[in-house]
Amino acid sequence: MSNTVAGRLRALDLQLPPIPAPAANYLPFRRHGDMVFLAGQTSSLNGAAKYTGALQGPEDVQRGYDAARLCALNLLSALAQACEGDLDRVGGCLKVNGYVLAAPAFDAVPAVVNGASDLLVQVLGDAGRHARTAIGVSVLPRNASVEVEAVFFLKS
Repeated sequence: MSNTVAGRLRALDLQLPPIPAPAANYLPFRRHGDMVFLAGQTSSLNGAAKYTGALQGPEDVQRGYDAARLCALNLLSALAQACEGDLDRVGGCLKVNGYVLAAPAFDAVPAVVNGASDLLVQVLGDAGRHARTAIGVSVLPRNASVEVEAVFFLKS
């Protein structure tokens, strides 16, 4: 396994997608000192919704997991922009909040958000480990299945 974030992305056969343009009056990230607050990213790719609709039952867990992975990849794109393209400047992920468009009886929300958590650790190593909240919700922007937001800090 590579010692660089770019190398780990290549080893996982992943490319950072373009950051989706904000759909309203907000920024994709905000820096304050060494802190980076990332706006929520949905399960879209290149501006088009890839994973949509409420997760209903056990058969939807993998689809949700994949959606959360895509959210995390979108987060990493925004984080790369905050780091002037150098993700090796990331000191760590402090907090992840995952929101899952879930039917009332869907109780696998944490298993879905694992998709984002697992990807962050695969790509960032120990710096990707974080505290986390996983919440089922009744609506998300553009009917996205998952949205994830995160807070990181940069190395000094």
